[in-house]
Amino acid sequence: MYQCSKYNNKLNVSSSKIRELRIKNHLSLSALSIKLALIGIDIAKPSLHKLETGKRVLKDYELYGLSYVFKVPIEELLDDFITELKSEDVV
Repeated sequence: MYQCSKYNNKLNVSSSKIRELRIKNHLSLSALSIKLALIGIDIAKPSLHKLETGKRVLKDYELYGLSYVFKVPIEELLDDFITELKSEDVV
């Protein structure tokens, strides 16, 4: 069985930022799921919850869809990860 590697014990690096932006935009998990569905990205409410808790891999097209719905650059969804790498002198 294929096992995904984790970063800081999570399957994606955007989990906390997704939750933060969802709350900032006053969206429930259901409302966010509907907004994503309207642009052709099917992520059910339970899967969104798993994304926000780092228990699900975030696909590249889902990352773009989230940046589109939240009206932020993709880099903002990756900001915490990028900042951490820079602080560790990795990049």
